[in-house]
Order: sequence, then structure tokens, then C-alpha cells
Amino acid sequence: MKRRTFNKGLQASLLSLGLAPIQSMQATNFSLKTPVALNPGDKVGLIAPAGPVAAEKVVNAIANMQNLGLVPVYNDIALKKQGYFSASDQERLDDLHYMFANKEIKGIWCLRGGYGCTRILPHINYDLVRKNPKVLVGYSDITALHHAFYKEAGLKTYHGPVASSQIFSAFTADNLRQVFFSDQKEVEILSHEQEDETYRQPALTLYSGQAEGRLTGGNLTLLSAMAGTSFAPSYKNKIVFMEEIGEKPYRIDRMFTQLLQATDIKKARGIIFGLFHDCQPKPEENSFTLMETIQDFVEKVKIPAIYGFPIGHVPDMVTLPMDAFATLDADHNSVVYKR
Repeated sequence: MKRRTFNKGLQASLLSLGLAPIQSMQATNFSLKTPVALNPGDKVGLIAPAGPVAAEKVVNAIANMQNLGLVPVYNDIALKKQGYFSASDQERLDDLHYMFANKEIKGIWCLRGGYGCTRILPHINYDLVRKNPKVLVGYSDITALHHAFYKEAGLKTYHGPVASSQIFSAFTADNLRQVFFSDQKEVEILSHEQEDETYRQPALTLYSGQAEGRLTGGNLTLLSAMAGTSFAPSYKNKIVFMEEIGEKPYRIDRMFTQLLQATDIKKARGIIFGLFHDCQPKPEENSFTLMETIQDFVEKVKIPAIYGFPIGHVPDMVTLPMDAFATLDADHNSVVYKR
């Protein structure tokens, strides 16, 4: 009964904002849109478009936003749980639409990843997104939203930390302020030793050279899952970044193979691998190592590539603007992008 009452309330709010919540509209002709920059004091909508979020994690998210000088707001859906989703597909869709339609909300920050974003992609009102471009931040399963918004609404989004994972480290928070609040025209990212030694892995040059192109990428599982769909990105002439967690080398190999066979990944200009945390085989398993698996893939694409950047499921994490023009120097483990 509580869920039904809330659904009616949120749908009524959507209607008051001039939006039919169940309508899906595909954009056809549009120009790329960079959302208006965030400023301290702005209201930011917290959403859970995929997996459920524990109440204590929402507390973390509120603290993270406030520490950045932002004002977090969220609907009750953020606290729900429905199996391995935060709520039903329709409820998550309504919440997403509400945040885009509400003029008081200046940015949208995903509370967590998990699984579920790909299920709602065909039903998103991309016309609404295109008419109300806003900063959207997240990673992991949010990879699906990044690419769908780019392809269907021309919205440039930000691959960065989810709001609820933990209290942002000083490194993560400083980088976020640099991305959102500074007027710096170019940002250089260098290899970074994680403060938590559990996540420490060496920065490596996997394939020598320099490359230029626009940034795209995300979580490897999602990039593989989206291959062959209308929402999949093109990698031609791009600098591609990838990250992963908790996958065995043979599964990573399978995902690389999917990209090689179903996408134009060989036409990319360079690859930035984040830290693939907890992806090593157990000693007793018959397996290639993680680095052998990655190196095998790199030898197939034969483009400048580096490993070990602070991207993805790591405590110290950089935020990358999707579609930003970047220069990769694989020999010096450096990435510079223009804002």
C-alpha cells in the first residue's frame, strides 16, 4: 500500500512538471550538449537507477554531497529494495525523469551501480533529457546511462564515483572539485598509488606510443553487454577507458572477445585500463593471469595502452568527462584532457 501511494505521488509530480512518466521518446536530430557546471549550493538529486542502497550508504552519500558544498535531495525510492533492484523498472524510470524535469535540481548523482540500468534504457524519455541537460555522475552499471544519454540525447556525462560507496577520499574529492568547480582548461591525470595498499597495483605501459581522441568507455561488463544494441558506443578514433572488479581472467577474456567481434574497438586510438580489482585467479586454478589476459587483448588491437589508472572500483578515483578531447602518452603514463 505504501509503494502504491508513493507511485501515485511521484507520477502526480511528474504530470505537474509536464511529463507523462511512462512515455518513451527517442531523439533523432540533436547537437551535443554540455550541461551547465555545478556550483556550491546547488541541489543535486540522488537516484538509485539499478541496485538497492542500504540506509547507512545513503548517509554516506549525503555527507559526500555536503562535503562538496552541494545540497542532496532524494525521493523515497532511493531507500527501497525489490530483489536485486532498488525498485521496479517503472519506479526507477519515474525517479530519473523527475530529477531531469525538476528545474530546482541542477545535477544528478547516482547512489550506486549494481544491475538494472540496461532494463530501462528503451523507456527513457530522451527528449526530456535533451531539453534539460544536467550533470550526471556515476560508474559501473551507470555506464549504460552514460552511453544511452550520449547516443539518444547528446548529453555529455561524467564517469565518476557513485555517491554512496564510501566517504570520498581526499584524492577523490579534490579531483571532483577540480572537475566541477575550477576554471582549469586542461586536466592532467598521472598514475596514482592508492593509499589503501589492498588496491595497489603498478602502473604499466602495455603498448608504447601517443594518441589523441575523445574519451569514452566505462565498466567492461557493461561495454560487453551493450555490444550489438542500439545504445552501444562507437570506439572509432576514441581514447577508451575500461575498469572492472571481481571477474576471473577467463570472463574478462570473454568480454574482450565480445568487443573484438561485435564492435569497432580495433579502430580506437588508445586504451586506458583502470585497476582491475580482485580479478586474479586463485593459485589452484588453471588460468592465465590477469595481466596475461589484458596483454593478449592489447596485442590484438595494437594501439597505445596503459594499465593501473585510478578509474573505477578504487578508493582514490578520478572523474572523467565523457567525450572530452584527451591526449594519452603511454610511455609516461599520462592522460591530459580538455574541459
